Amino acid sequence: MAKDRAILSAANVSHGSVRRIAVTAIGIALFVVLTLCLQVPVFENYYLCLGYIIMAVCLYSFGTVSGIIVGVIGVLLYCILTGGLRGMPGWAAGNLLIGIIIGLAFNETKKLKKKWLQAVLDFLAILLSTALGILILKSAVEWVLYSQPLAVRMGKNVFAFAADIFVLEISLPICMSLDPVLKKMFKN
Repeated sequence: MAKDRAILSAANVSHGSVRRIAVTAIGIALFVVLTLCLQVPVFENYYLCLGYIIMAVCLYSFGTVSGIIVGVIGVLLYCILTGGLRGMPGWAAGNLLIGIIIGLAFNETKKLKKKWLQAVLDFLAILLSTALGILILKSAVEWVLYSQPLAVRMGKNVFAFAADIFVLEISLPICMSLDPVLKKMFKN
């Protein structure tokens, strides 16, 4: 153990950083597994992306950067594993924006004493971030890359928007209930 600490000190890495990297890697793996294994169909060929639950938990308990990495790398790996590379750039860009907005919102709302107000503000942050990330950014990326009319892309992404909002919203109580447990398990 002392030798490990000396190596970490020499590399200028703290146990907290290693722990955060490990938690983020676990989050990425869980994002991919949930997205691959638990496909709940909702519209046409759209499924609930249950990996968003893991992204939300990481955003809530481990911070914006960890949650963003889980959401972006998780979707990239999912797309590579399933051969769904066509939607990957838009979905990854959307997850980046969603992660930034929700992560920043969670950082602020967790400080509130009134849990009902926290829930309302988190709900609105999820709604706004998913609208901007999926309806606007994902559609714009696909419009540029695939030369499809923006209105057509936005129309198709309405289904993804609705499914993603649903999963992110049901993640809120999961995030709030798991946070104390995760903080205790992964304390620095």
